[in-house]
Amino acid sequence: MERERKVIGALIILLAVLWLGFVVHRAPRFPGSLLGGLLAMFGAALMVLFSLAYMVVKRVPNLKRRVSEHFSMGQLLKWHVYTGVIGAILAILHTGHRFESDLGIVLTASMLVAVLSGFVGRHLLALTSVELREKQRELSTLETAYNEIVREHFQRTVPADALTDDAVLGRFSRTFRFLPRPFPGSVHRAVQITDAIADLEYSIGSHHRFKRLVSVWLRVHIGFSVAFYVLLGLHVWSSIHFGLRWFD
Repeated sequence: MERERKVIGALIILLAVLWLGFVVHRAPRFPGSLLGGLLAMFGAALMVLFSLAYMVVKRVPNLKRRVSEHFSMGQLLKWHVYTGVIGAILAILHTGHRFESDLGIVLTASMLVAVLSGFVGRHLLALTSVELREKQRELSTLETAYNEIVREHFQRTVPADALTDDAVLGRFSRTFRFLPRPFPGSVHRAVQITDAIADLEYSIGSHHRFKRLVSVWLRVHIGFSVAFYVLLGLHVWSSIHFGLRWFD
């Protein structure tokens, strides 16, 4: 994941640099040339075909089950990310920095927003999920340690068979968490663990809220992607309607 983040990040920077190239470079006839047309076709194929294939496989259970026998969804998502960014780079090269028509400007803007929102959403969601799993494992470990301290502390004053009752142990545990401080030994350690548990529970709640926010961000990515596909279709239609001059 770290390697993928670095590679995609470098490609995103390259995409931004190429887009900003219109400040110093303009090639008005390049988009309609043979080379410009080939770049457009390859770029569109990479962005559209792989993206649509990924979305269809992800949302059709039978197809997803068959494809998963050969490729994991994580691998398909990685291909979707790489082909989307590389396709966008080819599309920017195709423009020759000729941002003159309203359709071309809006199409380029929707493409850039779709690529950037997908990159940000993908890696923010991945980082949040990893951190959330780590905190949940740490919380489970602390709760286990806390329950062990409670069991050891009360085993001299409570019958052994009562300690096997989860309800009894839970009552002692809740009482134990609100004892005044300071206490020596295991009791003080239990109080420290309760503080750590409270902090982790708050942090996990914050991660869940942030994860929901990132999910909204991914819906923004899908919305701009759909808008991009529609605008791309209009761009292709207008190019064919007004005539191709690849061999002029």
